[in-house]
Amino acid sequence: MTTAVNVTRSPDAQWINRAAGQTGIPARALRAYVAAAVTADDSVPACGIGWNTVAAIGFVETAHGTYGGGGLTADGQVSRPIVGPALNGSGFAAIADTDAGSLDGDTQWDHAVGPMQFIPSTWQLAGRDGNGDGTADPFNIDDAALSAATYLCAHGRDLTTADGWTDAIYSYNQSDSYIQQVRDQATAYAAKAGTQGESKRY
Repeated sequence: MTTAVNVTRSPDAQWINRAAGQTGIPARALRAYVAAAVTADDSVPACGIGWNTVAAIGFVETAHGTYGGGGLTADGQVSRPIVGPALNGSGFAAIADTDAGSLDGDTQWDHAVGPMQFIPSTWQLAGRDGNGDGTADPFNIDDAALSAATYLCAHGRDLTTADGWTDAIYSYNQSDSYIQQVRDQATAYAAKAGTQGESKRY
């Protein structure tokens, strides 16, 4: 797990507050999504990921960290752990425990965790420190959002193209209906919020 570069870069506060009201995205989550996209694009300029793609995944996965009645604290932590169902092959892929239960509390099966729903084995590879505290924490929205953006930009993907964008989302969740959900949400967010950085892109 490596500490992200330029983690202190933050979007314009006035735009964040206005766009949060226009989109219904909690301002704390939106700030993390925009910062993640900016940092990922600085690191991999050819990627061209938009904040609205990261936000759309956050919405589809956990309603921006509010799933189960929780929320995000001022420092970006989920107020209660978000742990998905056991990946035991019953309605989901079967993924045996890979983290000795350290992230998901289960020593038999893996579970997706945090606001962006990373499985522990993927987090071990993709986890990034988005807030500069020296730790990559899947339950922190800054870390999870940057990790998601970086993961989507991997393998030389160009998210400004339809094929590149679709391939990136498919790598996150191999479901056609999931891709459609994320696409619809990302498009809606861009339309509601207007432009900030790369918001017109998926």
